[in-house]
Amino acid sequence: MGHLGNLSTPALGLGCMGFSQAYGPADDEQSVATVRTALDLGVTLIDTAMSYGRGHNERLVGRAIAGRRAEVVLATKFGIVRGEDGVRLDGRPDHVRRYCDASLERLGVDTIDLYYLHRVDPAVPVAETVGAMAELVTAGKVRHLGLSEADPGQLEQAVAVHPIAAVQFEWSLSWREPERDVVPAARRLGVGLVPYSPLGRGLLTGVLPASYGDGDFRRGDPRFAGEHLTANLALVQELATIAAAYGISPAQLALAWLLAQGPDVVPIPGTRSPARLAENAAAARVQLNDADLAALSAQTWHGDRRSFAAYGTSRT
Repeated sequence: MGHLGNLSTPALGLGCMGFSQAYGPADDEQSVATVRTALDLGVTLIDTAMSYGRGHNERLVGRAIAGRRAEVVLATKFGIVRGEDGVRLDGRPDHVRRYCDASLERLGVDTIDLYYLHRVDPAVPVAETVGAMAELVTAGKVRHLGLSEADPGQLEQAVAVHPIAAVQFEWSLSWREPERDVVPAARRLGVGLVPYSPLGRGLLTGVLPASYGDGDFRRGDPRFAGEHLTANLALVQELATIAAAYGISPAQLALAWLLAQGPDVVPIPGTRSPARLAENAAAARVQLNDADLAALSAQTWHGDRRSFAAYGTSRT
């Protein structure tokens, strides 16, 4: 089990973004089946957002959990707005309830278990946005609050207004920069940790496509090109060697390393494959020895990351 503030969760969740954007075309029926398989496997933390596919993702998740709401720890996000004119941030307090109500309708539920501000709007003090989010808790529309890609100061400001159950951010063996500041700040404030892209956007699985098609944002991510990719693939081979000694996959090894960082760490790997989902879920049963944990932690990965309006996208 995982613990995000006062919210109990499974050890791992399912990130749903790839059903609607970022990794090329997806099949809706397969996506619905994957979510249902997750519930069958006990992977009941389901993570979506209003921005994923401009509402498409929430509608898919709503279809998938229909009749099974009681099994689900349902997380969604607001604050990234996609429209015909592009992508923008909106954390205005007077818009928060409207965004929440629209998500509830698309999901077909009465309450969201974990409601995140997807990105802090630089035009709005985060305390003001969180104040409006807190009103949703009072109204019974939301149970717990979270922030995504917030910096330590923003976490401080948010917690001063209302308890924050979780902060979501990119964290994996191949992107460990949050350990410098976000992770210790969150733990000091009692905020749980939800790593997205815990498999390094596919890099840590050891299986990458020969090329990235239209709609796959990895085409522009420095970690997946040139000398950075060459160096990172050599590290993936090291993962494969360690994983083989445990009889597990490199992906399971990477997830087991994250899970070993503490019970307040609840990764949300995304996948479109029910078979891969079962593989990921099994990582929660893997116990790594101290020597291998240290060896993995000593690796040095290469290349900055690409992420929209996110905190900390460069290696230092």
